[in-house]
Amino acid sequence: MEATPEKVHSGTPDSAGVQIVFLGTSGSWPTPKRNVSAVAVKRGPEVLLFDCGEGTQRQFMLSKLSFMQTSRVFLTHFHGDHFLGLPGLVQSMSMNGRERELFVHGPAGTEDLVRALVNIGHFAPAYSVVAKGLKGGDAVDCGEYVVRAVETSHAVPSVGYVLEEATRPGRFNLEKAKALGVPEGPLFSRLQEGNAVSVGGRTVAPEMVLGPPRRGRKIVYTGDTLPSDRVLEASRNADVLIHDATADTALEEKANRYGHSTGRQAAEIARDAGVRTLILTHVSPRYEDTSTILSEAKAVFPNTYMAEDFFEYEVPYPE
Repeated sequence: MEATPEKVHSGTPDSAGVQIVFLGTSGSWPTPKRNVSAVAVKRGPEVLLFDCGEGTQRQFMLSKLSFMQTSRVFLTHFHGDHFLGLPGLVQSMSMNGRERELFVHGPAGTEDLVRALVNIGHFAPAYSVVAKGLKGGDAVDCGEYVVRAVETSHAVPSVGYVLEEATRPGRFNLEKAKALGVPEGPLFSRLQEGNAVSVGGRTVAPEMVLGPPRRGRKIVYTGDTLPSDRVLEASRNADVLIHDATADTALEEKANRYGHSTGRQAAEIARDAGVRTLILTHVSPRYEDTSTILSEAKAVFPNTYMAEDFFEYEVPYPE
């Protein structure tokens, strides 16, 4: 499935609400067609940014998203193509009147790095930038979802991230609700939200009209990494795996030596982890044509996309 810079719908009506927008898909340095690493996940009105290569704020402007919606930034490691866009993004937010705080997460040392970057030159933002280092296994609780750090295998200390939504209520059984005397209207909504209601002096509990709880969506972003058992385990049953695919198999030894994966190796992780969709990114600038990387991956895991800048993917709920 060759991706083009347009929205890909995944075929279910309740999939609205979480979109992945690739703002930069090149590894190491920008090319005329690809900026360096930055992946935005829009969930309702909120944007989460995973990595922030140079020029990311301009990539936001060329997309349908607003950088002012960004609530959190998650850095995978401290190679420049993954974090040098942060000072420009912070300053652009400040000059556009941002007042609410911005959270920045990343590997150990993130606090010191962010402190230096956001106060670079004679500029300090007009809002608070709160930084926190994470190690593998740490989780950021965001209420309706959590983001967990996963230790990855790169040339420098690095983490990937798992965004996982909270469990959803089971499907509402209209016939059962009516049989129990619940009238259509607000009481239906209260039951769907997990609250008991009173009907004719009798209590109707949510479990009387709801099916088994259903899991939320799960998105995994690896950043730069070799194939690893940690990423494999973290990716189990993910709805979307966004994986490093720096090279094709002809350059596998070199890619692995520098802490990167090939498209085929990413596809093996996706296959073995039972993910639904694989999206490849972080392509070496040596490749103007990425068809070989994609075809090698699809031979292992057919439901694979090659991301380009501004490629969008709408994430459906699990069935």
